[in-house]
Amino acid sequence: MIHPIYHVTTFEIIAPYTLHIQFDDNTWQTIDFRPILAGDLYAPLRDISLFNQVKIDPEIRTLVWPNGADFDPATLHDWSQYVDAFTTQARRWTPTPA
Repeated sequence: MIHPIYHVTTFEIIAPYTLHIQFDDNTWQTIDFRPILAGDLYAPLRDISLFNQVKIDPEIRTLVWPNGADFDPATLHDWSQYVDAFTTQARRWTPTPA
């Protein structure tokens, strides 16, 4: 199975916890991350000041946050295929204070 390789080229914060993301194939995704901000890695991003520190890692060219949270750029690119599974999994994660 061939895993597609995508890179994030730019993004814009368009609402709280919501990013408009462009990829190197000139496609865009608008992602509201609120439903998955749970568990040890993603719950801290409920702090909007931390969430807004998102940037593009220059080496792996995906979105990263200072606390180590990130996503495979192919997952972001094809978000509609993964959002339900992420949301379901996030409901199972132990609640972690922001």
